[in-house]
Amino acid sequence: RQRRVAPLAATSPAEAGEEPFLRGIFEISKRSCDVVLSARRLRWSPILPESPTGDSSMVLQAQEEIIEMKDVFSVKLKRRRFVGQKNGGTLLGITIFKCLNKEENKLTDCAIHLNNLSEDHCHSWFRHLKEILNGFQNRPKSLKVFVNPRSHKREATHIYYEQVAPLFKLADIKTDVTVTEYEGHALSVLKECELQAFDGVVCVGGDGSVSEVAHGLLLKAQIDAGKDTDYIPKPVKAPVPLGVIPAGTTNILAHTLYGVKHAVTAALHIVMGHIQPVDVCTFSTPSKLLRFGFSAMFGFGARTLALAEKHRWMPANQRKDFAFIKTLADLKPEECELSFLPVQIPQGDPHENDRITLLYLGSKNQWHKIQGHFLNVSIMAIPCLCSMAPRGLAPNTRLNNGSMALILVQNTSRTEFIKHLKRYASERNQFNFPFVETYMVQEVKVQPRLGSGPDAKENTHMNAASAGRHHPWNIDGDLLKEASEVHVRVHPQLIHLYGVNTDELESSQATCNCI
Repeated sequence: RQRRVAPLAATSPAEAGEEPFLRGIFEISKRSCDVVLSARRLRWSPILPESPTGDSSMVLQAQEEIIEMKDVFSVKLKRRRFVGQKNGGTLLGITIFKCLNKEENKLTDCAIHLNNLSEDHCHSWFRHLKEILNGFQNRPKSLKVFVNPRSHKREATHIYYEQVAPLFKLADIKTDVTVTEYEGHALSVLKECELQAFDGVVCVGGDGSVSEVAHGLLLKAQIDAGKDTDYIPKPVKAPVPLGVIPAGTTNILAHTLYGVKHAVTAALHIVMGHIQPVDVCTFSTPSKLLRFGFSAMFGFGARTLALAEKHRWMPANQRKDFAFIKTLADLKPEECELSFLPVQIPQGDPHENDRITLLYLGSKNQWHKIQGHFLNVSIMAIPCLCSMAPRGLAPNTRLNNGSMALILVQNTSRTEFIKHLKRYASERNQFNFPFVETYMVQEVKVQPRLGSGPDAKENTHMNAASAGRHHPWNIDGDLLKEASEVHVRVHPQLIHLYGVNTDELESSQATCNCI
């Protein structure tokens, strides 16, 4: 019987992107198809038999399908092999692997099989497909991977080797994996690492692990640039992007980047080369740099973490709940002096309605001081999305707007403080309380006063005891106990992270315990 090729939908070169590279016949889903490849798209339409009566209705049933090449991350020659056979085998065609968007911000991969038994035909198409994929920028070919085997329920190793590593292999990404053995292991490795050998660094773990790797990556950049690492007013940018595979107790950074805790989604963002410039803070004492980080809490948030760290023998969720309830029961303020340099927000900012209690204070070059008793102080350069706060712990800032959100919770009753915490879980403004103040700043200095709490007595003995006291800080879920007086600066777009801009996410459903 005579057969004819069903006409492809009329598409101009401008609409298609470019002239077709190749056109040929493959069997797709058990149907012979006319397939056309251009630099931007792969499209095909079933080849239908000619109707003996000349009826064109069958031709109209031929529906063209299209794949955007930017959504393809791998192409493989498909072969039939016997059990135990590693090389060779009968060529069956080509398999194309595509990144597919699902609901709730999740990504997954799917395979499209183009079957054809011709070696020459398949190899020609395979070469062209590979050339197109190699032309996409930001897609890594080599990654340095850190896995923290002690994260959360000790599941990071399983998550990496079972869910992430196969995707990296499928995308032909070479990996150099370090399974960390102690706190600070990743930092010591990064200090000696030749980063020019890699296109990116990946951390598999929770916020504490990611914080250590991010700090090590940026510290290595300063060392390579010959900078004094004790005082870095203007740090240089990280040389390669950082990828985050969520596998910890807290995964706020992953939720902020992906909108969901999902290892496959995180891996596919890395494979596809989706990167975002992100602001980073430096945390310093008057004499030295303490840390690079994205967010910090002083007061309630830090005390909760410090108590949880003392009970590491407990299961993760139980430890977090215990620390939260215990710290809330022993709620007390910290007396401190805050100095900050405000940022002037441009008029017409699209997110201005989110900043209900945002205060604009005079010149942006003028320092302002506040002294008092505070239950919690948050300093955040990123929104910090999580289940407790679907709009973010700091919805007033963005990933890369060059500012930090300073959120001050002044001393109040336990009941009112709990109301403030509960408000994070709703769409209502969690800062709409008389004891909460928010500012957009570029620098903050936090200096605890001698004696803590509103009833602290001013006497020589207490001052002497308090002078040597260290106040804990929660920096990206990592406990820092080294200093009391801390100077925080924001550095715009200091690092690139694999992920998407939070404003582009459809939703931000998350399932983490963030305090």
